[in-house]
Amino acid sequence: MLVQINTDKNIEGSSRLVEFFTTEINNELSRFDSLVTRVEVHVSDENANKTGKNDKKCVIEARIEKKQPIAVTAFADTTEKAFFEALGKVERTLDSALEKIKEH
Repeated sequence: MLVQINTDKNIEGSSRLVEFFTTEINNELSRFDSLVTRVEVHVSDENANKTGKNDKKCVIEARIEKKQPIAVTAFADTTEKAFFEALGKVERTLDSALEKIKEH
């Protein structure tokens, strides 16, 4: 599974952040290795330099072989909280998709 991390100009996409997010995705979604070909993470700050509640946005898109991609979005006060919320959502969505595939 290929993991790609993207940040907007307001979020520093340091190698530490990329490595941390990539490791977490590989750990949490490892059971979907045969199903998911690529995971893209898009992290942004909706208010740029201003402070605001739930202004960090994380979109995770999981590309499934021979199926439409699955995309989820989460908002939170910090980049990490938004990421983990989105990761939980994508995991639940992939669980559901896997069940549907097994039924057929």
